Amino acid sequence: MLGPVILAASRSDAMRRIVSAAPVTKPVVKRFIAGETVQETLPVIESMADRGLEVTLDVLGEDVTDPAEALRARDAYLQLIEAVKPLGLAECAEMSVKLSSFGQALPGGHDLALKNVAPVVEAAAEIGTTVTLDMEDHTTVDSTLAIHAELRERFPQTGAVVQSYLFRTEEDCRRLAAAGSRVRLVKGAYKEPATVAYQDKHEVDKAYVRCLKILMEGSGYPMIGSHDPRIVAITQELARQAGRKLDEYEFQMLYGIREGEQHRLAAEGHRMRVYIAYGTDWYGYFMRRLAERPANLAFFMRSLISRG
Repeated sequence: MLGPVILAASRSDAMRRIVSAAPVTKPVVKRFIAGETVQETLPVIESMADRGLEVTLDVLGEDVTDPAEALRARDAYLQLIEAVKPLGLAECAEMSVKLSSFGQALPGGHDLALKNVAPVVEAAAEIGTTVTLDMEDHTTVDSTLAIHAELRERFPQTGAVVQSYLFRTEEDCRRLAAAGSRVRLVKGAYKEPATVAYQDKHEVDKAYVRCLKILMEGSGYPMIGSHDPRIVAITQELARQAGRKLDEYEFQMLYGIREGEQHRLAAEGHRMRVYIAYGTDWYGYFMRRLAERPANLAFFMRSLISRG
């Protein structure tokens, strides 16, 4: 029951100030955040590649309040792409973007976000990598999927994310599971009303498996965003039933979570991609990680107690 409370706190300025000021917070945040700058993050990318892991990179920031901030988000990703280029790791290092960072919630935000994200997708394609559009709360789904469809006209490898806790997602999966598509399936990490989303964890899990089956039986490339060992096992069985080879789908997990499992899957020959976030605007991302898994919250609370 703590999950909804933490998600509400993720949008509270008062809680942001309290959590950010706590002495224990920064060391704990380092578990989930690779660094505050591109240069701090590059060694992490190289280390992952050396261990057979692929990465997707997220420059932290969302809910921008003016067009200038949206331009800064665009420029931060362009800087990231320029930094990754000389590493020669474009094939294993893609980008993840939140369209709210590119101005989606501002007046005229749909067109503004498309205008700002297009140069990032183009620059990524020029160095041989791809961009996946992260999904946010349910009010943004139609806009995000419309921008995804428009970007795919020029850059067909642009990925999309869908969230199993939304009632609409099974139908979205049917539309997206076409040849050449790349779809990351996650359970969802925003507080959503009961009118649009499952509230019970068991129902969310069942919906995840239904969506996963649709994607596996489709013609696209499924990206399984889950740390749940049951989902990992079900994925392997559904892939076997669908006749998929190990390079025809991939697992994705967050930086700092279940690292042993990440290495195990990579060692077995699976494509294993780690979601690496970096930047100074870490609060909302960090709080959602706490809300997603009780183990994350327990880790944070133990740190508070031990340092207190």
